[in-house]
Amino acid sequence: MIESAPSTSNPLLRLWRNKESRGVIIQIFTMVLVFALLAAIARNVVINLEAVGKQFSFGFLLWPAAYDIGFSPFLEYTNKSSHLRAAVVGLLNTLLVAFWGCILATMVGFVLGIMRLSSNWLVSKISYVYVEFMRNVPILIHILAIYSLVVTLLPPAKQAINVGADSFFLSNRGFYVPSPIFEDGAGFVGIVILISIALVFAFTHWAQRTQDQTGKIYPVLWISIGILIALPGIAFLAMGMPLSWDIPALKGFNFQGGMAIKPEFLALWLALSLYTACFIAEIVRAGILAVSHGQTEAAFALGLRPNRTLQLIIIPQALRVIIPPLCSQYLNLTKNSSLAIAIGYMDITATLGGISLMQTGKEMETMLIVMGVYLVISLLISAFMNWFNHRIKLTER
Repeated sequence: MIESAPSTSNPLLRLWRNKESRGVIIQIFTMVLVFALLAAIARNVVINLEAVGKQFSFGFLLWPAAYDIGFSPFLEYTNKSSHLRAAVVGLLNTLLVAFWGCILATMVGFVLGIMRLSSNWLVSKISYVYVEFMRNVPILIHILAIYSLVVTLLPPAKQAINVGADSFFLSNRGFYVPSPIFEDGAGFVGIVILISIALVFAFTHWAQRTQDQTGKIYPVLWISIGILIALPGIAFLAMGMPLSWDIPALKGFNFQGGMAIKPEFLALWLALSLYTACFIAEIVRAGILAVSHGQTEAAFALGLRPNRTLQLIIIPQALRVIIPPLCSQYLNLTKNSSLAIAIGYMDITATLGGISLMQTGKEMETMLIVMGVYLVISLLISAFMNWFNHRIKLTER
């Protein structure tokens, strides 16, 4: 007769012998040690700051900033505003250049990646030379070079280039465009626009589900465009067209009115986009090459032209390979935007991590905020790209 091992009466020992509970215990102890280490570091920092006559606090954010920011398209700012407002303006400027940079870099990168695989020798080599040149020169050099070209080649304000309709002007002080003036009723039109976008998403989901169940295909693109144009258009007319434009005009040595896109933004946007596009091009090329050549041959056998084969067969399958490394390039572009301080573009690093730091002497506090901002932005980008990657992954039926 085989006797079973005696069970211990110690509950802690039973928990430790259980594999799942032991894993939880180890994780709890690890987190406690990590937080204890961080607390010790924070305490040491506070003590050392007090030893040199400094107090660790974030009250400086409410002090007057006392410096100007030349580019603030979303938020009104003066040198009497607080450091907190200056930080928000810098954050918005960072998000602006990162958002448009990711869009332009993606478009240029996809074109370059497809050009690299072209059967035309000249097209392929042009893409190859461009990619190798751009990605082997430091991004800071590109920023300074493009900024120098923008400032040097464009004329002064009095000789600004009239781009069109006597409303768009290009000079070395920026690109001046009309700015919208929203009147009574514009808020209702904005609500209708949001409702239209929600309807498009709902219709797209319904059309896809209907196609999966019945095979019936609806013209989703044209119906969506109709919804986005018709509903806001009707609301806009019904509210008496509550929108006017402030046209820029040359007065004295500079333009007054309208909205100015500064040369610092243009240079940083172009440099970040064109530099990152080279890496995206290699990712796209690798993703396309990862798709079996048999897919292309099957499409040709069915009579599909090369451009339709690329659009309908190759790219949808290549996206599953392209998306994960593409996320890393978006993160790199966002973090590289901190080099904007080299040409005077007032992002979060130049405002809070630069001028505010030097004026207040709050090195630790400002750097913690700047690092936290970039961490949150990076996590949001990663979360969105992971969601998008999950949406396009292959699913079994």
